[in-house]
Amino acid sequence: MKVALLSDCYLPRLGGIEVQTHDLAQHLRRVGHEVEVFTATRGPGGEMHGDLTVVDGVPVHRLAARIPGELPINPFAPAELRRRLVAGGFDVAHVQTGVVSPFAWDATRVTLGIGLPTAMTWHCMLAGVAPAFRAAGFVRRWAAKGVAMSAVSEVAAAPLRRLLGPTRAVGVLPNGIDVARWAAGTVDREPGPLRLVTAMRLAARKRPAALVGLVAEAARAAGPGSVELTILGEGPDRRKVESLVRRGGLDWVSLPGRVSRDELRCRYAAADVYLSPARLESFGIAALEARTVGLPVIGRAGSGITEFVVDGVNGLVVSSDSQMADAIAGLATDPGKVARMRAWNVSHRPPQDWPNVAALAVEEYERAMGLVRR
Repeated sequence: MKVALLSDCYLPRLGGIEVQTHDLAQHLRRVGHEVEVFTATRGPGGEMHGDLTVVDGVPVHRLAARIPGELPINPFAPAELRRRLVAGGFDVAHVQTGVVSPFAWDATRVTLGIGLPTAMTWHCMLAGVAPAFRAAGFVRRWAAKGVAMSAVSEVAAAPLRRLLGPTRAVGVLPNGIDVARWAAGTVDREPGPLRLVTAMRLAARKRPAALVGLVAEAARAAGPGSVELTILGEGPDRRKVESLVRRGGLDWVSLPGRVSRDELRCRYAAADVYLSPARLESFGIAALEARTVGLPVIGRAGSGITEFVVDGVNGLVVSSDSQMADAIAGLATDPGKVARMRAWNVSHRPPQDWPNVAALAVEEYERAMGLVRR
C-alpha cells in the first residue's frame, strides 16, 4: 500500500517522534510498502514552502513556513497538503501527534475531508489535559468519523479510551527499536561503584535536576564512592543541572552531552543501571534501548516503562523520588541483584522489535480502511 506519514516534526530535528517516524518509514519500505512523509519541519538546507527532499530513500514534503525560531508551524499548509495527497494516490494516512500538534491536526482534517483512511498515533500522556480535549470535542469527532486511534503504550491509551468512550477502540502501537543492534550480550562487571546512566533531553519535563537530587540522596545512604551518574543529552536545563552538580560537589556526576547511537550503546553496555525519572513518560525509547542492552531500569509507576519493565524481574518500578533513591541505594549494596536482573534482560529480548511494530502499524492501516468502508 502507499502510506502518507504526517508529523509536525521530522529530521533533521531530533526527538522521539522524529526518529520513530523516520524508522517506521524505513521498515514499511523493507516489507514492500511505498511511503512518503509530510511535515512542517524545514529540511537540512532550510527547505520549506513545499520543497521535496529525500531522506534515506523516502520523499519528504517540507510544508514548513518562515516562522521565528523555526517552529514546525504552518497555518497555510492544508491547501497544498490536500492537493498533494489527492494527486499522490495514497491508500492510507498515518498521523503522529502529541499534546500540541497543529500540523498533524490540520492534516487530520484534510485526510478526513478527502475520504482518505486515517490512523492516528498519540505519543503523549493526555491525563492532565484530557478535560480540555473533552471540552473541545475534536478528538471524539475524528474518532466518530473513522480515524483509527492508537497510542504508544497502555498507560498512554487509557486516558484516550476514557475520552472516546467504550464504543471507540483505541489500539496500542508501541515505539520500535532495532533489537539486534542494541543487544550487547553478557558483560563482565568490574568492581566499583554502581554505574548509573540516563539519556534524556535536559528539560523540566524529563526532570534532570530532580534526578541529580535523588541520586545524591542515594549516595549519602549507600556511602562515599557508592555510585556514579552519567546524564547523556542536551537541553535548556543544562546550566541548572551543572550548577546543582557544582554546588553539591558531586564530582561523580558527568554530563557528556548528546552522543551517537553507537556511542550510546557502548555507554549503556559499560553501565549497571538505567534511570528513568520522568512522571509523564508515554513510552521511554531510551529506557527500552538500555533494557535491550541488558541494563535493569528503575522507572516511575504510571509511565510507559511498565510496558517492558517488570518490578523485581528486570528492573524496579517506584512511585516517588524517595523510593527511587532507596532503590538505587539498595542496588549499590547488592551487586548480585543487579547481575540477576541484567541476566534476565540479556536472555529475554523485548517484543518491540521493528518488524513486529511495522506489522502492527499495517494492522492499524487496515483497521482505518475498514472504518472508512463501514
